[in-house]
Amino acid sequence: MTIRVGVFGAGGRMGSTVCAAVAADSACELVSAVDPHHEGIDLHLVARGTDLPELTVAGGAEAFERAGVDVVVDFTHLDAARENLAWAAEHGVHAVVGTTGFSADDLARFESTFTDSNCMIVPNFAIGAVLMMRFAELAAPWFQTAEVLEYHHDEKVDAPSGTAMLTVERMAAASEEWAEDPTRKEVIDHARGAEGPAGIRVHSVRMRGMVAHQEVLLGTEGQTLSIRHDSYDRSSFMPGVLLAVKAVGDRPGITVGLDDVLGL
Repeated sequence: MTIRVGVFGAGGRMGSTVCAAVAADSACELVSAVDPHHEGIDLHLVARGTDLPELTVAGGAEAFERAGVDVVVDFTHLDAARENLAWAAEHGVHAVVGTTGFSADDLARFESTFTDSNCMIVPNFAIGAVLMMRFAELAAPWFQTAEVLEYHHDEKVDAPSGTAMLTVERMAAASEEWAEDPTRKEVIDHARGAEGPAGIRVHSVRMRGMVAHQEVLLGTEGQTLSIRHDSYDRSSFMPGVLLAVKAVGDRPGITVGLDDVLGL
């Protein structure tokens, strides 16, 4: 059965890339695109892809209801995503979310509202990034020091990234044996980055020309280990998005990350 998909934030760079990826997948049908900032525009003008259907970008979620969507994909910003997920839960529509920054209270609310449909919240859809996090988690018990460096394009407004925070949380949970930071004086405030769980330091770079990159550095006596993932183009996220769109209907409630889908 073909999955009828709608996209929130269809006029943005990620949203328009999702539209093209969904339209090109034989198991999916792009039936609606919503973006209040691009309302009334022909989808072909904001999304690249020769297989795009003839759709006009709508301004609100009521377009999804008219189109009879099965799954909505959200790549917007935090406040908008909260409203979009509330709509999806209320209307019994499955949701796949790439927006990051949700609080524990947000997740608890989603748990209580997604009863007639399901939701997958994925900090990073790049399969390589998911593997990087898993590798870092496996390595953590064998090292005493670790730092995470994440690099993103200069339009990303939050720092650290959701991927960096999830990486550190998983590493901290995997080991209780971490060495104390020897730094006693910072010549410039925050030169050592931010202190995450278990004292693991996180460093955020925002630079024009980058997309999404992360390196996990681990060290112990006489050796270091570097685990790095690079996304050079937004197309790197699309296989993960499509996996989530196809899997969300079989995973009740709230699922965070792609690990379960990938069998990790």
